[in-house]
Amino acid sequence: MKVKLWLRRRSISAPRMTVTTAMPWPARIVFGVVLLGLGALLGSWVYDHGRSLAGMPARPSPVELDSAVRQLAELRIERDRLATSANAAESQLNIERAAQKELTTQIKLLEAENIRIKEDLAFFESLLPVDPRGTGVAIRGISAELSAPTQLQYRLLVMQGGKRATNFEGSLRLSVAVMQNGRTLSLNFPEGKSSEINNFKLGFRHYQRLEGTLTLPAGVTPRSFQATVLEKGQVRAQQTLNL
Repeated sequence: MKVKLWLRRRSISAPRMTVTTAMPWPARIVFGVVLLGLGALLGSWVYDHGRSLAGMPARPSPVELDSAVRQLAELRIERDRLATSANAAESQLNIERAAQKELTTQIKLLEAENIRIKEDLAFFESLLPVDPRGTGVAIRGISAELSAPTQLQYRLLVMQGGKRATNFEGSLRLSVAVMQNGRTLSLNFPEGKSSEINNFKLGFRHYQRLEGTLTLPAGVTPRSFQATVLEKGQVRAQQTLNL
C-alpha cells in the first residue's frame, strides 16, 4: 500500500505544491510607497521632458511662483482701486450732468419769465393814461390778430381815471366785422352762453386786463375788431381796430 502511494506521488498525475515566502505587511506598505514615489518622479520627468520637447519653458521655481502670486494679488488690488475710482468719477459726472441740465432748464424758465415781465411792463407803460386826473372809463392797448384761420386772439386794457371811490362793475362786448362770400357780417361776443358771459364781466377799481381767443366761422375774413364797455346797459367806452 505504501509502495502504491509512493508511485502515485512520483507520477505525472500527482498534485503540485508551490512554496512562497510570506512578506510582512509593513514591508508591503513601504514597497507600495516606494513604487508610488517612483511613479510620481517618472511622471514629473515625463511632463518636464514633454514641455521641453514642445519648446515650452520649464516649470517655475517656488520662488518664481510666489513672486507671480504676489504680483497677481497687487494687480488685483490695483484693478479694484481703479474700478472704484472710475465708478466714483462716473457718479460725479452723472451728478454734474443732472445739475447742469436742471440749471439749463431753470435758466430757460427765468429767461422766458424775464421776457414776459418786460413785455408786461412795456404793455402797461404804453397803457398809462396821459392825464391821470381825468375821469371816466377808457379802453387802452387794444390788439387783435389771427393765430389760426378761425382763431382771433385779442388783448386790451380797461382803465378808470380819477379817484373814484367805488369799483367799476360792467361788462365787455366784442364785435368782429368779417367778409363772407362778398358780404359784410358782424359777429358779436359773447353769444349768450352763461360761461362766456362770465368771462366778459368787468369788475375793477383802476384797471382790468383782458385777453382771449375768439372762434370765427370757417371761410370768413376779419376786417375790424371792436371792443365796447357797458355799465348797466349803457356804453361807457368803445374802440375799433382795423385788421
